[in-house]
Order: sequence, then C-alpha cells, then structure tokens
Amino acid sequence: QVQLVESGGGLVQAGGSLRLSCAASGRSFSNYGMGWFRQAPGREREVVAVIGWNGGSRFYVDSVQGRFPISRDNAKNTVYLQLNSLKPEDTAVYYCAAENRRTYYYSSPSAGRFDYWGRGTQVTVSS
Repeated sequence: QVQLVESGGGLVQAGGSLRLSCAASGRSFSNYGMGWFRQAPGREREVVAVIGWNGGSRFYVDSVQGRFPISRDNAKNTVYLQLNSLKPEDTAVYYCAAENRRTYYYSSPSAGRFDYWGRGTQVTVSS
C-alpha cells in the first residue's frame, strides 16, 4: 500500500508561483509512474502532468505546457509540480497519483490507470 500526501497549495495572485510536493510512503516509489491531476468545481478531473518511473518521460496537458514542470526525487520519495505564471483558470484541487508499474508517458493517461491517490491540495489563483 502506498500513501500519498500533497502539500504546497494556497492562494496566489495571477502571475505568481507555487510549488506542489507529493510525498509517498513505501519502498517502491522509484518503480511507480507519478502524476498530478486537478479538478475544478463543476468540472471533471483532468490530467495536468505525469512523469515516468525513472524520470525519462513526461507528458503535459496543453494548457500547462511550459508553465508547470514536473519532477521527481526518488531518493526522497517525492514528486513535485512547479506552478508558474498562474492563471485564475488554474484554480482547482490538485491531486497526486501513483501508477504501480514502470511506465513511460508520452500521451495523456486515463485517471483509471493510477492505483493510489492523495487527498488533494487546493490551489486558488486570484485575478
């Protein structure tokens, strides 16, 4: 079993930055594909960014490409999402997710592929 705990959310003005972290329990973190999803009120959960098990592959949804780099530190069992140039439409609950396999990501994965989820962290961007 893997537990994921997100942190780093908050309230920020448009154009600002935040850094989200997701700390994972367990000894097999380096074998997991990791991702960040978000869900805004009244909208479906959508993938934001994902990173393969060894950091060698990444995928970003078009709306965050170039603004939200994803990274991972397997020594710390942590995945990060740097939120830059934030816009009001980025307001959502951001969830960390883990896929229990050595996955490479080159296209948008479905949420159903992910085996473990965190509880989410709220990001609110004011205009």
